[in-house]
Amino acid sequence: MEFETARNIGSSIIVPSVQELAKQPITEVPERYVRPNQDPIIVSNTTSLPQVPVIDLSKLLSHDSSDELEKLDHACKEWGFFQLINHGVNPALVENFKKEVQQFFNLPIEKKKEFWQKPGEMEGFGQMFVVSGEHKLEWADLFHIVTLPSYIRKPHLFPRIPQPFRDVLDKYSLEMKKLGDTIIELMSKALKIEPNELLEFSEEGVEAMRMNYYPPCPQPEKVIGLNPHSDVSTLTILLQVNETVGLQVRNNGMWIPIKPLPNSFVINIGDFLEVLTNGIYRSIEHRAIVNSEKERISIATFLNPRHECVIGPAPSLVTPERPATFKKISVRDFLEGYLSQELKGKSQLDVLRIHNGIDK
Repeated sequence: MEFETARNIGSSIIVPSVQELAKQPITEVPERYVRPNQDPIIVSNTTSLPQVPVIDLSKLLSHDSSDELEKLDHACKEWGFFQLINHGVNPALVENFKKEVQQFFNLPIEKKKEFWQKPGEMEGFGQMFVVSGEHKLEWADLFHIVTLPSYIRKPHLFPRIPQPFRDVLDKYSLEMKKLGDTIIELMSKALKIEPNELLEFSEEGVEAMRMNYYPPCPQPEKVIGLNPHSDVSTLTILLQVNETVGLQVRNNGMWIPIKPLPNSFVINIGDFLEVLTNGIYRSIEHRAIVNSEKERISIATFLNPRHECVIGPAPSLVTPERPATFKKISVRDFLEGYLSQELKGKSQLDVLRIHNGIDK
């Protein structure tokens, strides 16, 4: 079956738990986590920095949505990120999900080992994009799992998640799928194209979640929580579990911190959507930093096309004035390339770019 093999795209070398390491009385970071050449993590004078746009979904769904639609279009073109308020997802479900994720990360290590990554796979507790034994590690643990369609969930993983977390995760994943489709439909409206030009790729699309735990670090300036990168997804919907700020977005050469608003999601455009919109909407590099005092927990939901799809610029967005910017590629091939190397900038998307009408 096609989806049977789709489950096994990508693998990562199994590594120790950073959460357990951070519990020890260490004053210096082990060498494998030290990153000497990264951009400084401290952003000074944050009050004068530009802020990621805030989009109100209730206004987008109202009769008079033109102003908010214009804001959405600008956010997708200039930022690739926005905070979404009045999103309509049940706040009780969101708060319950946050609580369950926090408890899941607080399980004893012996219990967590039941959910640890297996050799040759990427789902479970661990890290992603670790391609060699010399590979520098991130100051973070994650739990990565494919959530939809339900029939491609790993039988050794999803059904063993303890209750009530499993049921809450199931409900939350369905809400994220609905919300993502709504956002794609509104983006199509802003682009003045037919909704099905983008929505057809989300039918039976693959949804995955990455739950991130960033422990406090004795030398936060020497490590990184998550390498600078753009997401491979169509859309990513990020939920911040606690108040600790750590997400930064690259904008005009600066790293802009995002302080999540209450009852909001942070939405960002992924590489697949940049391809589908012929580069009109952009996936943007972002990273996660850590601090010395408090943990940070976040949950990223990645909405992707079906693995058997071939994607390229939507036909109505290719014109003589704006010829195709990207080559066509199967989703599976793109994912395999993305997941087989170190997480780094937009390097995988750059492989698809057409330069002056010539494939590179």
